[in-house]
Amino acid sequence: MKKNNKKRVPKFKNEDKEREFWATHSSLDYFDTRRAKRVILPNLKPSVKTISLRLPEMMLEELKLLANKRDVPYQSLLKMFLAERIEVELGH
Repeated sequence: MKKNNKKRVPKFKNEDKEREFWATHSSLDYFDTRRAKRVILPNLKPSVKTISLRLPEMMLEELKLLANKRDVPYQSLLKMFLAERIEVELGH
């Protein structure tokens, strides 16, 4: 049996420090992928980031009108429109 020569993962003060670390280090140096197991995380929600977006007032009113017809919040409808367009542009 081969000896495990993997490095020990350091302790991190916070998530930002951990993110900085993994941006410059390979997980292959720290974890034995041969022992990895597939997991399912059914309640995992994608990370979201709040942004500020300037729209013409008429566009926003029309978006709200469309959202109201579909009985969804206008921000949700905007995300749906963006997701559909991104999929088209990326060719998925």
